[in-house]
Amino acid sequence: MFDIGEELKKLPDSPGVYLMHDKFDTIIYVGKAVSLKNRVRQYFQQSRKVSPKIERMISQIVRFEYIVTDSEVEALVLECNLIKEHSPKYNTMLKDDKSYPYIKATIQEPYPRLLFVHDRKRDAARYFGPYTSVGAMKETLDFLIKTYSLRTCNKKLCPGKIEGRACLYHHIDRCSAPCQGLISEEEYNKNFEKALQILSGNYMPVIRELTELMKEASDNMEYERAAIFRDRIQSIRRVAEKQKASGNETDDRDIIAMASENDEAVVQVFFIRNGKMIGREHHYLSGVTDESEADIISSFIKQYYADTPYIPREILIPCELEDAEVISAWLSEKREHKVYLLVPKIGEKDRLVKLAKNNAELVLKKDSERLKKEERQTTGAMKELAKLLNLDGLTRVESFDISNTGGFESVGSMVVFEHGKPKKHDYRKFKIRTVKGPDDYASMREVLTRRIEHGLKDINNNEEGFAKLPDIILMDGGRGQVNIALEVLDSFGLMIPVCGMVKDDKHRTRGLYFNNIEIPIDTGSECFKLITRIQDETHRFAIEYHRSLRSKEQVHSILDDIKGIGPARRKALVRYFKSIEAIRDASVDELCNVPNFNKNVAESVYDFFHGGQDNA
Repeated sequence: MFDIGEELKKLPDSPGVYLMHDKFDTIIYVGKAVSLKNRVRQYFQQSRKVSPKIERMISQIVRFEYIVTDSEVEALVLECNLIKEHSPKYNTMLKDDKSYPYIKATIQEPYPRLLFVHDRKRDAARYFGPYTSVGAMKETLDFLIKTYSLRTCNKKLCPGKIEGRACLYHHIDRCSAPCQGLISEEEYNKNFEKALQILSGNYMPVIRELTELMKEASDNMEYERAAIFRDRIQSIRRVAEKQKASGNETDDRDIIAMASENDEAVVQVFFIRNGKMIGREHHYLSGVTDESEADIISSFIKQYYADTPYIPREILIPCELEDAEVISAWLSEKREHKVYLLVPKIGEKDRLVKLAKNNAELVLKKDSERLKKEERQTTGAMKELAKLLNLDGLTRVESFDISNTGGFESVGSMVVFEHGKPKKHDYRKFKIRTVKGPDDYASMREVLTRRIEHGLKDINNNEEGFAKLPDIILMDGGRGQVNIALEVLDSFGLMIPVCGMVKDDKHRTRGLYFNNIEIPIDTGSECFKLITRIQDETHRFAIEYHRSLRSKEQVHSILDDIKGIGPARRKALVRYFKSIEAIRDASVDELCNVPNFNKNVAESVYDFFHGGQDNA
C-alpha cells in the first residue's frame, strides 16, 4: 500500500522528475523540479493554491514516483522524453508532430551534390533550411540541379577516373557526367557554387552574369540561347520571391506567439533565416485550461525543440518564462552555441511577435469549430463510450478481427485507437498457426493469447512493442466472441473490460454486449460513429494483410476439402449461395436445393461446417 504521507518524507532535496499515477496506475502528470522535496510536497499541502485543473489532477493521485537527476537541465530533458512517451492527461500536449526538410550540400565531395534530407547531422556537409514548404523546396532543388547539371547519383567519384557508363540523366541534359570526365572538377564546382549562392539568398551576382550572357547571345542573334538565359533569370527571381525580407539582421531566429480558448491553444511560429522569412507554421496544443500564457509557451518550446533538428540563435517570445534560464541552457547544449530567449518590448522584433500573435488568433478563430468537432469525434466519443459502459475512463482501445478465404490462409489483425484516433504504429498482424479450417473462435483465441503473451513478455523485459495493454477490447461480435476474449484474459489473470459489437439482420451494429447485457446505442451519436470507424479499420487492416499473403498459387477453396464435392458441385454451391458464410449457415434442406445435389452430398457439406466429419 502506497502511503503518500510517508513517501513525501523520503523525497530528496535534489533536481529531478516526478510522475503522478492514478488508481489505474496510469501516469496522469509529469513535472520537473529544482528540488523534488519542495515541489512534490506543494501538491499535498492544505494551504496550496493551484488552478482548478491541477486540483482535479491532485484528487486522482494514488501514488507518485520520481527520478533524481544531476541538474535541472537534465531534468528538463527527461521531462520532455517522458511527456512524449506517456502523453499524460494533465500535461499540456503538443497535438501535431511536424518535421521540416533540409537541402544538404555535400561540399566535402570532389563533385558535390544537393540532396533532400529530413535530418541535419553533424558532418562536413552544409545545410540549408529547414523549409516549411516541401513543395517549394523540391521545386527549388529541381531547378538548381537542372540548371547547373549537377549529379544526383551516389557514386564515389575521383577526379580523372571514369566510373561505369553515363546514366540517363546525362542523355537528357540533366547531368554534366563528371563520372565520364566530361566536365572538369574546377568547372563543376564553379557551377555548384552558383547554386549555393542562390540557396544562400545571394541571387544578384548570378542574375547579373546571366543577364550579360543573354545580351551577348542576343547581340549575336542567337535568340534561342538568349531565351534559355532569360528563362533561367525568371526562374531564379521566382525562387527569390519565395523568401520575403523581414529585416536587416543576418542571424537566424524563430518568432513564437500564441492564442488560446477553453482547452485549446494555437502557437504560431515564424522562421527567419539569414534575415529572410522562409515560412511559418501553426501548432495546436490541448489541455491548456487554467494555464497561463507563459506556461503554454514553455510547454510548447520544450516539446517542439526536443525533436527539431535545427535551433536558431534567437527565439523571440511574448512573455517572460519562469524556467527561461534552464530552457536556454538546454537549447544551447543542443545547438552547441548560445541560444537566447528574448522578450522584445519595442521595435521591429516586437512588431514580429505581435504579428505572430495576430496570426495565431486568426487561425484559432478560423479553426475553433473544426477543433471542437475533432474533440467531439475523438476524446468526446471516448468519454461517451466510457459513460455508456459505466467505466471511469478510456484512453486505449484495441480491436481484433479474423480474415480468411473459406478458412484458408487465416490471419488476424489488431488495430489500436488512442484518445479516439488510430495509432497505426501499434497495429499488429497475426498469421494463424494452430487452427485449420474456418474456425473464427479458435483463431481469435490464438490471436488474443499471442497478443497477451507478447505484452507480458515485453513488460517483464522493459521493452516496447506489445507492452502497453488496452483499457478495453472491442470484439466484432456478440456473446461468443466476448466470452473467448474473457477466457483468454482470465487465463492470464488480467481484468480488462471486453465489449462486443452486436449486429442486426443487416449486419450493422445495433448495440454493445457488455457484462452479459446488450446495451442499446444511439446510432447518431459520436460514440457510435467512433465504434464504426474502429470496426471498419479493423476489417480493412485484416483484409489487406490477408490479400498480401495470397497469390494465384495460394488460392484455395475450403470446399475442395469436402468429400463428394468436385469442381462442378463446388461451382454450383458458390453460384447458389454466393459466399462461404452463406453456405456455412445453410441447413441440409437448403443445401438440397442446389442443382445436382442429393441428401447425402448436402449432409456432407453440412457436417463439414458443423463438426460432423473428420477432415484432418
